[in-house]
Amino acid sequence: MNAAHTEPIPNALRPQSGFAMPSALEAEVDELITHYPVKRAASLMVLHAIQEHFGWISQEAVEWTAKKLEVPPINIYELLTFYPMLRLQPMGKHQIKVCRTLSCALGGAYELHKHFCERLGLDAHKHGPQTTKDGKFTVEFVECLASCGAAPVMMCNDAFYEGVSRQKADEILGGC
Repeated sequence: MNAAHTEPIPNALRPQSGFAMPSALEAEVDELITHYPVKRAASLMVLHAIQEHFGWISQEAVEWTAKKLEVPPINIYELLTFYPMLRLQPMGKHQIKVCRTLSCALGGAYELHKHFCERLGLDAHKHGPQTTKDGKFTVEFVECLASCGAAPVMMCNDAFYEGVSRQKADEILGGC
């Protein structure tokens, strides 16, 4: 079969206007690389460092990382599209993650997610993370937060919450 591929390959990466790698971050990356037998092996740690600084991974960050690690950009892109903890878009100051696995789904996770979306003016039916226009909140479903007996569970940034009711959700939002 000799099928010609005529459609462009989707690229989820966004550009970052004015991207510049700070010298302190580049020094941190250089140090990270020394801990691995080959530069490529440091890929995930380098991406985590970049995300920690910028909050997400842009097209320019991928190109910079590929050049630094002496690999083709596709090798960095494939990591970004495989690992869900790497962000392909800017996220809100407060990241709300609602567990959607079976126990939480049965315990009200979908209603909880809908409640957050309604309160923040987001579309509860849209797939993937959504960020409010003011950049303050990002709401998304995530897989298992490992507290199945206390459903529904969620996180707001690094804080973990179990058995979250609408009232508790409103308190969490108010605390942000």
